[in-house]
Amino acid sequence: MRIDVVSIFPEYLAPLELSLIGKARQDGLVELNVHDLRTFTTDKHRTVDDTPYGGGAGMVMKPEPWAQALESVAGVREGTKPVLIVPSPAGERFTQALAYELAEEEQLVFACGRYEGIDERVIDWAQEHFTVRPVSLGDYVLNGGEVAVLAMVEAIGRLLPGVVGNPESLVEESHSDGLLEYPVYTKPSSWRDHEVPPVLLSGNHGKIAQWRRHEQFRRTAERRPDLLDNFDAGQLSRADRNALADLGYNVVDGRLRRRMESNTAQQTR
Repeated sequence: MRIDVVSIFPEYLAPLELSLIGKARQDGLVELNVHDLRTFTTDKHRTVDDTPYGGGAGMVMKPEPWAQALESVAGVREGTKPVLIVPSPAGERFTQALAYELAEEEQLVFACGRYEGIDERVIDWAQEHFTVRPVSLGDYVLNGGEVAVLAMVEAIGRLLPGVVGNPESLVEESHSDGLLEYPVYTKPSSWRDHEVPPVLLSGNHGKIAQWRRHEQFRRTAERRPDLLDNFDAGQLSRADRNALADLGYNVVDGRLRRRMESNTAQQTR
């Protein structure tokens, strides 16, 4: 995979030279290029922003430097239409499912906006050359897109073949199956009066797998109940249903519903 990042602060992306992503770059699994937007300006001050039309606070990033920068990377791989990812609080939510989807692409280009954002005409123009996807890390605002790009490149890059040493570790992670990951423990088995759950010391792999599955449901119900609201109940075993019943969930019309909601649904029929 080729990844291009355009930013006015290219040094902000230095952490991508570290850890697994850095090693993947060294091993040729990921080709990652960071471009300084200011090199595509034409005035002596290397200006990348100007005041907004219509008035208002802040500055807006000028269209021409962005067009020049994006044109420089748009046709790098012949026959490929790159995906242009624009970090934005107005974009679609970045999820593990989206990370898997983007990991299948040949080339990703990240446009790190700053100030009040990039002139919207750049986004409209880019549709001709890219598959444009504004993407948000969450419902909050950052100073620029660089932090979001660091997170997204790591989430996507680690899904590429060969980047993570043990591919099985990707299967049991949080959000890989729509649930949060189960708790994990290591030696010693007793630490400051806190014990490792006995089932993990039993050697019974069937019971361990069942305990971990039940812990996924418990943790998800406590921390991210919204994930269970959208969970496909068709993949649940009887043991799963029993565990969820203990947590106050029933299956109604193929979906998980909290017991109070389930009763309300039954009464309205």
